[in-house]
Amino acid sequence: MTIERIVLAVAGGFILISLLLAYFISPYWLWFTAFVGANLFQSAFTGFCPLASILKRLGKQSGPAFS
Repeated sequence: MTIERIVLAVAGGFILISLLLAYFISPYWLWFTAFVGANLFQSAFTGFCPLASILKRLGKQSGPAFS
């Protein structure tokens, strides 16, 4: 699995989990959803993603987006 697929899977998982937490626990969890969305948005323009940098250092194979 490439870095891009891992980043997308983790971001999607975080969004779904935070939506469930917001529904069942507290609406303040929506701030975490907004943070994940903002991070995805800025990485689309800058090419910088903190998780992609960590995965690259761990030796994961990079695809075309986060090279």
